[in-house]
Amino acid sequence: MRFRVRPIVRLQGEAEVPGDKSVSHRAALLGAVAEGVSEVQGYLEAEDCLRTLSAVQALGAEVTRKAPGHYRVAGGGLRGLSEPGDVIDCGNSGTTARLLAGVLATQPFWTMLTGDASLRRRPMGRIAEPLRAMGATIVGRADGTRLPLAIRGTASTTAVQYVTPVASAQVKSAILLAGLAAEGPVTVTEPAPSRDHSERMLRRFG
Repeated sequence: MRFRVRPIVRLQGEAEVPGDKSVSHRAALLGAVAEGVSEVQGYLEAEDCLRTLSAVQALGAEVTRKAPGHYRVAGGGLRGLSEPGDVIDCGNSGTTARLLAGVLATQPFWTMLTGDASLRRRPMGRIAEPLRAMGATIVGRADGTRLPLAIRGTASTTAVQYVTPVASAQVKSAILLAGLAAEGPVTVTEPAPSRDHSERMLRRFG
């Protein structure tokens, strides 16, 4: 089969670029623990990111969809979330489970996280270890390293200086999210740079 391609003089048109997955997760979580109302535009309405929105709603944040990709998130402050009435299902989203664990590490109530069969096989020990060091209680399968996990946060978060065994934006972000409520500076040292979405967004949130 042969094709002939002829060049054109001018290419024009419009393309709508979807929102960024990593930024969308973090916008929902930071909005939930911020004081006041956050407006998020360009939110990626994919299943994983919608799981994060559902999770913060279950924890008491008010989420309003104003238009496609445009959400209003009313948060209650760093410790302003509330105990959910049911298990939070993270679906297949490891980002939801790991970053949410960082938020929950500072909330003084029990929350149960689960996911689909694939997510329940994925390791959670890399976030459980530092979050326990910060004062959270985390129990679950495989000595608390596999979903489902039950997490009870602490009202007095310990500051840590943590060295991660691998470069992981999710592990780093979980520690930083918990560190927002720590009594002192929290530092994370990585063997190599990982994505810095969380650091950039934390600065934007003040």
